[in-house]
Amino acid sequence: MGFVVEARPSDSLYVETVMHGHTVSSGTVIRPAECHWHLVLVKHRGETQMLAVGPLTSAGALPYTEGVELLWIKFKLGVLMPHLPTAKLRDAEIELPRAAGQSFWLQGSAWRYPSYENADTFVSRLVREAVLTWDPLVSAALQHQRLELSPRTVRHRFLRATGLSRNQIEQVERAQRAELLLRQGASILDTVEAVGYADQPHLTRSLKRWIGHTPAHLLRSSIP
Repeated sequence: MGFVVEARPSDSLYVETVMHGHTVSSGTVIRPAECHWHLVLVKHRGETQMLAVGPLTSAGALPYTEGVELLWIKFKLGVLMPHLPTAKLRDAEIELPRAAGQSFWLQGSAWRYPSYENADTFVSRLVREAVLTWDPLVSAALQHQRLELSPRTVRHRFLRATGLSRNQIEQVERAQRAELLLRQGASILDTVEAVGYADQPHLTRSLKRWIGHTPAHLLRSSIP
């Protein structure tokens, strides 16, 4: 692999994980579908970019270049920027305008670029300034709780906050559970039964779409 990455959990209720790393070569990797959106800080050859990267609705090829330093802030499902709904980020990335020095523009204000160490503090400031918010409907819908709202309203708010439908998220998460089992050495048939696929072809179609690999490929890369 051409990446060296470290990750840590976050103390923020709004953040899933914070990751930091760099590329040690150039190449292409298969990246899976992604339910969450990220803020991604990219440094390369003296240039710095802050990107808002949306959820990804299928697996695909991702080219990378040697010598790039990266910081990923992965937000929990339901967290969104009200001025830039996550639905507008689906399968896309938006570069946030650069400001003077080590800062960028976001919702009319200049913000210093975060670091791996202060990412939680950075997110807390975004929340205090109402740049980030959280829609509790998302977690309630994912838990199939009864909601006193019309189905159309639920679908609209869910899509606005996550960029995906509830069904898409559930399919991606099921494929991720299957991938984990296969990488841990579970058989294909056991994985089909454990995760609830109809049969092996159903598992194969799902993994190719959402993970980018077949069950056989994942088994070959399983932990001995």
